[in-house]
Amino acid sequence: MAISSLETIYETLLAVPGMHDTVKIDLKIPRKTVLLFTEVLGAGIKHSKTPESGITKISKESEEELNTIISDSLDKAGLTELSHKLKNLTNTQ
Repeated sequence: MAISSLETIYETLLAVPGMHDTVKIDLKIPRKTVLLFTEVLGAGIKHSKTPESGITKISKESEEELNTIISDSLDKAGLTELSHKLKNLTNTQ
């Protein structure tokens, strides 16, 4: 499927009525999974900004919401400081 067609499908799905409704998700997952989840989510946000991304560009509002989810997840798991230190390690290499 062409990237432009895929982008149109994503844009259409995101515009469907009810997609802005709030959903409560109660997860009980290990800290290691929280750390992996936040890293994968962050990498997805970065990847969506590249031209070869297979998905529609993430709106600024959606990016902020996803970054809030990342931050809240790390806070609740007590992994904020560890995540920052790991990022610093990867940025210095």
